[in-house]
Amino acid sequence: QVQLVESGGGLVQPGGSLRLSCAASGIFLRINTMGWYRQAPGEQRELVARISNSGSTIYADSVRGRFTISRDNAKNTVDLQMNSLKPEDTAVYYCKAEGPRYAWGQGTQVTVSS
Repeated sequence: QVQLVESGGGLVQPGGSLRLSCAASGIFLRINTMGWYRQAPGEQRELVARISNSGSTIYADSVRGRFTISRDNAKNTVDLQMNSLKPEDTAVYYCKAEGPRYAWGQGTQVTVSS
């Protein structure tokens, strides 16, 4: 059974930074494509960043240059470093395993506000 658990969310001021982490069990992240998604109130869930099993990455236009997705194979985690945060980054952030195993995490709240 695949289980993904996000952590690291919280309240931060505009311009600040947070680092989200997604810890996995029942799956080896090094062989799985992994994504970070977010969903703001009243909005659809959207892709923020993705890292393939080969290490290639893609980012949403709105976060490129500010967010960085990375994978720690030893810890079996996928992290999302978020810098220069803006109020519009406020959302619940979800980790997703996107193949060959599939699963969603439960989400972690990120609030950017002064």
